[in-house]
Amino acid sequence: MENKFIDYLEEFSSNLDYLKENLFEEIEQTINCIKNSLNSGGKIIFFGNGGSASDSQHLCAEFVGRYKKNRDPLPAISLNTDTSILTAVANDMGYEKVFERQVQALAKKEDLLFAISTSGKSKNVINAVIAGKKKGIKIISLTGKHDSELSSLSDISIKVPSNKVNHIQEMHILIGHFICEMIEDNI
Repeated sequence: MENKFIDYLEEFSSNLDYLKENLFEEIEQTINCIKNSLNSGGKIIFFGNGGSASDSQHLCAEFVGRYKKNRDPLPAISLNTDTSILTAVANDMGYEKVFERQVQALAKKEDLLFAISTSGKSKNVINAVIAGKKKGIKIISLTGKHDSELSSLSDISIKVPSNKVNHIQEMHILIGHFICEMIEDNI
């Protein structure tokens, strides 16, 4: 068991090294896009499935509540939280429409869509991104290693260099926390 633990930590460390060496530019661009959206009266709209839905809600809570500093709330929503909308749209139109319909109803050009998907292939996430692009909204995505439809549709795509969902999710929340800290430091 100890060897498995060491292997796990070594892979985590390898992903951290990759982040340090390769992804700062995308993360910095993301921070600037978020600041631009907030400064122009927009909100940050987070969404994803499964563990990415949890990350979506978590990051949204850091914006609306606080991350480390006491400050005014920042406008953000997670499209994962309204069970009535999610179940009504899924039941009546199909699960692939659950985020798209909310983007159509709630998003405006000044907003920023923050799509989280370990695979980058989730149809409901992609449909929401397409709906956002039709409105002229900037798209940020957190994905896994591979090029995907989501990453190609995004203005900025931060791709974690792993095929393992657990390691991708660990890096996503680490990146998300860093983004929250930089936004708090610069508002």
